[in-house]
Amino acid sequence: MKFIHTADWHLGKLVHGVYMTQDQRYVLNELVETVERERPDAVLIAGDLYDRAVPPTEAVDLLDELLERLVVDLNTPVLAISGNHDSPDRLDFATRIMEGRGLHLAGQLRADPRPVVLRDAHGDVHVHLVPYADPAQVRAVLGDETIRTHDDAMRAIVSRIEAAMDPKARHVFVGHAFVTPGGEPKNNTSDSERPLSIGGAEHVRADYFRPFHYTALGHLHQAHYVQHEHIRYAGSPLKYSASEESHRKCFYVVELDASGQATIERRELKPLRDMRRISGTIEEIEKHAPSDDYVFVTLTNDNPVLFPMEKVRAVYPNALHVERRPASALETAAASDRANAVRGRREADPVELFAAFYEEVKGMPLDEAKRRLFADTYEQLLREEGGAV
Repeated sequence: MKFIHTADWHLGKLVHGVYMTQDQRYVLNELVETVERERPDAVLIAGDLYDRAVPPTEAVDLLDELLERLVVDLNTPVLAISGNHDSPDRLDFATRIMEGRGLHLAGQLRADPRPVVLRDAHGDVHVHLVPYADPAQVRAVLGDETIRTHDDAMRAIVSRIEAAMDPKARHVFVGHAFVTPGGEPKNNTSDSERPLSIGGAEHVRADYFRPFHYTALGHLHQAHYVQHEHIRYAGSPLKYSASEESHRKCFYVVELDASGQATIERRELKPLRDMRRISGTIEEIEKHAPSDDYVFVTLTNDNPVLFPMEKVRAVYPNALHVERRPASALETAAASDRANAVRGRREADPVELFAAFYEEVKGMPLDEAKRRLFADTYEQLLREEGGAV
């Protein structure tokens, strides 16, 4: 059984006021061309097809175009789930009609999910599509009041799947979560990834995925495996922030043998334009070779620069951001940036911000009951707004 694992397309992504649709079409065309050449048995998309719950028309048109090419023109089944950026209801629309053509979209989590069954010369491969759902939603769907965290939710979901597994089949899990080796916090995120939980309880143990021959994950934008080679993030197909500058974007071609042993091949994607940081004086930058890359520019001039963006865009027409940091301040700024990278995710947590505000106003720390009340209320508001932050 041969399939492609991709994730986190984020169609409709807007970076510093620039829609990435043209770049997304270009790079995802490379994936489609691979499907056309190699004819895999399926394409797995592990969530975040769109960048927001209500995507722009251009993003919807692009997804429609890509799915038509894969499913209709190339007759290749596509199995996809919703991520935390998607609208589950929108992805669920008309899915039963489309399944007959080979398009399986799992938007809403269901209490009794049935695997998609694929077959090859060695028998059945059961693909378990588990769309993103926050702990409160999983608690309601499964009727389990003990579920409070993402770890609790994943444990309960996998337990149900495992209990119904066909021991004669090979099994593939497709999910969207923040998985770490022991469920501990890890700082392997980027600025374009939205936290999954308010209050920090977003991490999931990798051990839960041991029953599966391959686990195709989405959410984290850097491709890597977690604890075991067959538990993997494909990452996003494009860089979506300056913090992803060092990422090498890719998708995986995975083959399962008769026993379920996975052979994994990484295929790197070549973008239409790179995204990177550059620094130097305006005089130095004006001598650079012209480039269409998306750049974040730090000017090191000691004195103010008149019309800096106009001057930078004479060399880098797609420059996204320009700031000035005198050379004398760069070392101090670098140290500050490293410290902020460690603190940033915690400080961006609305619960922590509210707790700091509460203590400043009331003169006493926020107790655990009020902390939980605020977190639950905030998460409910996010769900009602379709996940928008």
